[in-house]
Amino acid sequence: MRLVVPFDPEKLREENFTLESQMQEPGFWKDQEKAQKASQKLKHNTNRMNEFNSLKQQVEDIELIVELIQEEEDESHVPELLKSMDEAEEQLEDARIVALLSDEYDENNAILSIHAGAGGTEAQDWADMLLRMYTRWIESKGYRMDIYDIQRDTEAGIKSVTIFVEGENAYGYLKSEKGVHRLVRISPFDSSNKRHTSFASVDITPEIDDDEDIELNEADLKIDTYRSSGAGGQYVNTTDSAIRITHIPTGVVVSCQNQRSQHSNKETAMTMLKSKLMEIRKIENKEKIEDIQGKYNQIAWGSQIRSYVFHPYSMVKDHRTDAETSNVQSVMDGNLDMFMNEYLKMKSKER
Repeated sequence: MRLVVPFDPEKLREENFTLESQMQEPGFWKDQEKAQKASQKLKHNTNRMNEFNSLKQQVEDIELIVELIQEEEDESHVPELLKSMDEAEEQLEDARIVALLSDEYDENNAILSIHAGAGGTEAQDWADMLLRMYTRWIESKGYRMDIYDIQRDTEAGIKSVTIFVEGENAYGYLKSEKGVHRLVRISPFDSSNKRHTSFASVDITPEIDDDEDIELNEADLKIDTYRSSGAGGQYVNTTDSAIRITHIPTGVVVSCQNQRSQHSNKETAMTMLKSKLMEIRKIENKEKIEDIQGKYNQIAWGSQIRSYVFHPYSMVKDHRTDAETSNVQSVMDGNLDMFMNEYLKMKSKER
């Protein structure tokens, strides 16, 4: 079944005209946050229009080549025709995927967290490998990342890490990664060369705007300070600047230590908490944060979404879409688009 996605170029043109008119109004740029959102929206729409126009031009070029072949009865242009058709099909597929990013927060930046499962060094090394994998993917997309919090182990790997991912549709793509990731390999930490299975959970939350309807009761928050242990300069460890906030009703915990200032870390942690609670509220279809009760387990350890097998054979397989590849190293180097795209296609069919 061919995937059909809606695209209305006229609607985008009208929206761009409205945005450009607003930008010309006196005082528009005084509200930097509002101006930035409008600029990002205009850029997003413009990119969509450019993709549409480029694809339209390719189709017209193909039609001209076909006419040339028919008129001159010359098949020497067939290789050029086939090449143009392949390029157009590839570009059309890319456009289909982008068009699937239509959920409420898909355009937003994302907050990505990785937590090592049980198993000590093995699981912590696996969490570190996943961090490298996502870092490579982020770089390949031209996105920007910032490590908010990282808990390294003295022996090897990381216990947990939270990073901020900034870029168009960052959440829309990364939401496919939420769940438990399973590794099977010969352990580099086992002298007997036995095969080990390790787990790590990945959580993805959209960054929400400050004007979203999120109200927090101070009595529901437990705020702890501790000494930073990650990057941040030579002075990062001299004060208890890191912040950990627990939302008592749900048990959701967020941490931030990437800034030298305790105030800045608290501000960032509050934004992370609001983003997570907004997502929970949406999932549980609640009108208010206060309506959410009970401990919220964001990742169930039984919900394995993907397996990465290094031994006795090479394979990465997504258990939701059945997408798989034998090129494990390519995936670990950040080539995740196939898995993300197949997930988006699957979710579009469920709507």
